[in-house]
Amino acid sequence: MWNQPFGKTDLERGGGARPLYPMMLESPELRWSFIRKVYIIIAFQLLATIAVGAVVVSVHPIALFFAGTGAGLALYIVLIFVPFITLCPLYYYYQKHPVNYLLLGIFTVSLAFVVGLTCAFTSGKVILESVILTTVVVVALTLYTFWAARRGHDFNFLGPFLFGAVLVLMVFAFIQILFPLGKLSVMIYGCLASIIFCGYIIYDTDNLIKRYSYDEYIWASLCPLYYYYQKHPILFPLGKLSVMIYGCLASIIFCGYIIYDTDNLIKEILVR
Repeated sequence: MWNQPFGKTDLERGGGARPLYPMMLESPELRWSFIRKVYIIIAFQLLATIAVGAVVVSVHPIALFFAGTGAGLALYIVLIFVPFITLCPLYYYYQKHPVNYLLLGIFTVSLAFVVGLTCAFTSGKVILESVILTTVVVVALTLYTFWAARRGHDFNFLGPFLFGAVLVLMVFAFIQILFPLGKLSVMIYGCLASIIFCGYIIYDTDNLIKRYSYDEYIWASLCPLYYYYQKHPILFPLGKLSVMIYGCLASIIFCGYIIYDTDNLIKEILVR
């Protein structure tokens, strides 16, 4: 039974969906339903980001409050931390309805507010260019992963390499915070982060196709959205303080992903 790909007999009879990858043992219809649900959630998150960002950009007193007052700066820093603090309870309640949707809404709105505030102080040409470049990369890598998975390629091997790369990036961030190395090091850090997050887009899309359970749609929807924001090159362009905050947050997030990936690796080894 385990040597037969799921749905082969159904396909030969003319019914059923085509398997997403060779030797697929689960129902392709259920997996496609799960994938559609994840990407619908991501679409709503992006629409919410656009809506909140448009309000922040168009209503100038909001941007002036954050840029010109100490309370505004403090609130901005709090808003930066809120999405990443929300990830902690969300990791434990992502299967509990409606708490998971409430936490997801807090995560999305707070992050959207930070993105909108950043866009308010950035040229429209730069915003358009960064959005186009980021969208092209994310969509292209996602489509490539689906194409490669259907042809039997498996990207689970990327886990240990990305684990090590995140460690390097985390150490780099700490060095940059304690001993700033100049614009060249920031550019190198950005290039390394972009390459690593490209790898994570492929790795998590492959997990979305093959490994996430049907109840993990909330957590599965966070990974692609998070990588989309991380590849957005204008997220924190507000000076040295924001660079330091970004480095601290990146280090915290990378620590979380190290724990997350280590947990996945241990479970996979135990299963084998």
